[in-house]
Amino acid sequence: MTFTVREPRVQEAAEIADVHVTTWRETYTDLLPDGFIDDDHVRARHRMWATLLADPREEWIVRVAERDGAVIGLAMAGPANGQEGEPAPRERQLYMLYVLAAEHGRGAGQALLDAVLGEEPAMLWVAKENPRAVAFYRRNGFRFDGAEQQDPLAPKIVDARMVR
Repeated sequence: MTFTVREPRVQEAAEIADVHVTTWRETYTDLLPDGFIDDDHVRARHRMWATLLADPREEWIVRVAERDGAVIGLAMAGPANGQEGEPAPRERQLYMLYVLAAEHGRGAGQALLDAVLGEEPAMLWVAKENPRAVAFYRRNGFRFDGAEQQDPLAPKIVDARMVR
């Protein structure tokens, strides 16, 4: 069966949070410090998704991909944030796009990106250590602009900004 992309429902917050956590485990486990994705992290994702879905804002676009009644991916875009007091290079930003590893290469990531950004100019931050994601964004017209940042809680990950 094929997947569908749609707006998430409030009652799906826990399922979406679980997919968010699972995709992080699948993608970043080797790059994150031991214990990074602990019970507190999981609870924080559950609270975050419950809040996001309970109080949707017009300027934010959130979509999920679903196959056979289960959420397989998620994406969110909204107003861009600058870095260290500088203005953002684009007005829109892709904040997250995650698809379960079992679904990679089946079109859900592309459909989610198209649903939240379309073809409009945008920016995003990507882990330089995630070559699959970098290649995906390059195919979609994004290029590195030289800006980088690092989270002290995840020292093995360097986030690089891409723009189109």
